[in-house]
Amino acid sequence: MHREVVNAGIVGIGACAPDRVLTNADLEQLVDTSDEWIFSRSGIRERRITGPEQATSDLASIAAGRALADAGIKPEEVDLVIVATNTPDMLMPATACLVQDRIGIKKKAGAFDLAAGCTGFVHALAVGSQFIAAGTCRTVLVIGAETLSKMVNWEDRSTCVLFGDGAGAVVLRPVPAGSGILAFKLYSDGAFGHHLFIPAGGSRRPATRETLDNKLHFLQMNGREVFKFAVRVMGEAAEEVLAEAGLNKSDVDFFIPHQANIRIIKPAAKRLGIPMEKVLVNVDRYGNTSTASIPLALEEAVRGGRIKSGYHVVMVGFGAGLTWGSVALKW
Repeated sequence: MHREVVNAGIVGIGACAPDRVLTNADLEQLVDTSDEWIFSRSGIRERRITGPEQATSDLASIAAGRALADAGIKPEEVDLVIVATNTPDMLMPATACLVQDRIGIKKKAGAFDLAAGCTGFVHALAVGSQFIAAGTCRTVLVIGAETLSKMVNWEDRSTCVLFGDGAGAVVLRPVPAGSGILAFKLYSDGAFGHHLFIPAGGSRRPATRETLDNKLHFLQMNGREVFKFAVRVMGEAAEEVLAEAGLNKSDVDFFIPHQANIRIIKPAAKRLGIPMEKVLVNVDRYGNTSTASIPLALEEAVRGGRIKSGYHVVMVGFGAGLTWGSVALKW
């Protein structure tokens, strides 16, 4: 018997950023860099940094609680928790399980982490929407959360100046046909995985004195290659998801790219023919928060009244894997 596919849409949103602000001027005291050097290459002025007592689950739980409150939904109504992160509290259990317990979600709810580099939130939206489309879940909590400040080498100016901490969460529920998530496209190319990775800490290179001494538990990035890759795929992914959704470029009310670098964001917007006033940008104030970057920007725009009911929004991410992906939705 034919079963009608159910659309999933965002019915609540929340965010959390640490209180501590680390400016480019502050970084000048830590490494050989300058505000001009950082800003001209990335568009970043400052970023938020967690304290030593804060972990990814702490930020994720606050963002999740705010999203549920925004949706008017009780924790016990949640069927599934997905946390997209590259900086889990620990390898096991999943950070999603810690969040589930922290915010009082019913014990029978499912919970798991999703690792897809900085594209993780886009992947998690797609996965969560499919649980709703299949009819197996009614309420899915999707979170992108990171504490990348704990995973960068603060002696490496090429990486430590780029990243920040934060979390964003959305509540997905069934919505009327023609609204909510209209289409998504997910991609990966593992042949380029060595350009952005953390070498040690897994089964390939477990923690040893050697890996610690050689700082192999910190993020390593071939910035030039990642930049070229991102400039190429961001526009492509946006065009492809628009085609999948049956939309034209002129239909796009807002474009939300992964907040990695303004020099990547601008070419993607230009390719789409979207003026910068329709591009949500907060990389200058948060830096690259990986999986949290898109929901942080989305929450800021919704809270500020920039995104209204009926608007078409396109989100595009890229990251370690290398992965990339896009989502088109009608708010």
